[in-house]
Amino acid sequence: MHEMGVAAEVRRIARASVANRGSGRITCVRLAVGDLAAIEPELLKYAWEALVQGTSEEGAALEIDWRPAKQTCRVCGDLPGRAPGTWLRLCPKCGGILRVTGGDDLDVLSVVFEEDDAVQGAEGGAR
Repeated sequence: MHEMGVAAEVRRIARASVANRGSGRITCVRLAVGDLAAIEPELLKYAWEALVQGTSEEGAALEIDWRPAKQTCRVCGDLPGRAPGTWLRLCPKCGGILRVTGGDDLDVLSVVFEEDDAVQGAEGGAR
């Protein structure tokens, strides 16, 4: 399952992006995943949960912003209704060659980081 390797890289990127913030914990990472990235979102979430278990990021959410790819015929235009995971080479209407655009995303969009002072202040107020 290569999703474990992807999850580890996402965690490394997230930690690097907050490295100069001091101590604290990552509470949420938002990720763009495209149709063509060869990533199964549910497996990636499962890998993330396993990876952060027992770490300072335990319980941190991994939110996935799904980015579909689009098939377009130069003659007919966009082809709606493509079944997930299916790709055609020729337009079913006119036989023209189809072009695939988008859906190749695999990017960390945002990282939510909670500094230790904020965590301790929230706990102190809850007593």
